[in-house]
Amino acid sequence: MTELAVRTTPIPGLLVIDLPVHGDARGWFKENWQRQKMVSAGLPDLGPVQNNISFNQAVGVTRGIHAEPWDKYISVATGRVFGAWVDLREGPSFGTAYWQEITPEVAIYVPRGVGNAFQTLEAPAAYTYLVNDHWSEVAQAQYTFLDLADGTAAIPWPIPLDQAELSAKDAAHPRLAEVTPVPPRRTLVVGANGQLGRALAARWADRSDVDLVGRELVDIADPDSVDAVDFSRYGTIVNAAAHTAVDAAETPEGRRAAWAVNVTGVGRLVEAARAQRAVLVHVSSDYVFDGTAPLHDETEPPSPLGVYGQTKAAGDQLVATLPDHYIVRTSWVIGEGANFVDTMAGLARRGVDPSVVDDQIGRLTFTEDLAAGIDHLLAARPAPGTYNLTNEGEPLSWARIAAEVFSLTGHDPSRITPVPTAEFYAAQGTAEGDGTVAPRPRSSVLDLAAIEATGFTPRPMDEALAAHLRS
Repeated sequence: MTELAVRTTPIPGLLVIDLPVHGDARGWFKENWQRQKMVSAGLPDLGPVQNNISFNQAVGVTRGIHAEPWDKYISVATGRVFGAWVDLREGPSFGTAYWQEITPEVAIYVPRGVGNAFQTLEAPAAYTYLVNDHWSEVAQAQYTFLDLADGTAAIPWPIPLDQAELSAKDAAHPRLAEVTPVPPRRTLVVGANGQLGRALAARWADRSDVDLVGRELVDIADPDSVDAVDFSRYGTIVNAAAHTAVDAAETPEGRRAAWAVNVTGVGRLVEAARAQRAVLVHVSSDYVFDGTAPLHDETEPPSPLGVYGQTKAAGDQLVATLPDHYIVRTSWVIGEGANFVDTMAGLARRGVDPSVVDDQIGRLTFTEDLAAGIDHLLAARPAPGTYNLTNEGEPLSWARIAAEVFSLTGHDPSRITPVPTAEFYAAQGTAEGDGTVAPRPRSSVLDLAAIEATGFTPRPMDEALAAHLRS
């Protein structure tokens, strides 16, 4: 009896699966699709939603070559067929062909964009296939076709095509030179008008496969807005949208808004990514922790103090249910737009001597580095999960950072007055947790070992700060 095994082919992603078949005088039995065993053996998690059977009554029936906008898992229940596949995807393997007989002991995993065809060698043949998207007329309009007799693919059909039975439509498909390659699925960035969205736009400015949409086009808090998006076009979704008004989230209206975006809206993106088997990149926050640990790693359970942190922690849990996801946890984000560094620089220029809290410790994260880290994760594709990402360097208090800003802009850093958080808010007649001010974690220092182990090291914070102020 054959052992379960997954074998590669010259076409990237096209896999041959050897299936154990148990038989005796009564007949045979096989586990045609067994998710746990097959994924463990190296097969992608297909996630089938539809099971189709093509029953072929006569030897010589030939069908194809069709490249479809979904992945397929092919096998036969009875009979024997000759299968042929041609890579019709854009890229260096375009036009690569592979063929093999399929019997009950063999299955084939066909990734989207790879043209598929078969010819019946032993009839009747029940050719079965699982697919991970539902057929529709809209989906069929996205098929890409190739002539069965294309000379470049040079498929050695066991039964010559002039003696085979095929439809007039299949016989009229274009030759390879006339085929428009299937493009890779695109990347969608939601929240493109925010600080991170702008940094991603700059990072990916030379890419033609990225769609950046602001809230005016896709508002994840609005179900109708999300439902209007055709997510089938996207293999990657980057969620740069968030409700980040930390103090406003403590108010009744702000609490509802924070949950609508950071939890319910994130849930909509999670389900869209799940339906399309897309990778979802989601940005998390140091506010998911209470700040009592001096250093936070990715294994620390959430312990949020305020509403904003609670909504971010809840959104993270939703994203973590996806098999293919990256939660990028960051802190103290600085980018294009209103931010702490630019505020301090403005105060220095105007002659204002501010009091700044000195008992909250962390590292800045410049959006250029955050965007670079996201780009790295999507290119390197390490194990899915959570990765902390801030700038490198010695953790500092807000007061120390403010003093650095004053110094780097040519002003006296002693103009900064360090004060405890409680005193800072007391001077304004407020207090953390009073319904107008969110409680802050005292330590926001994130352990960077995991992302650095993937090959990405962010810039030192002092270097990034100086570069930001120069620009």
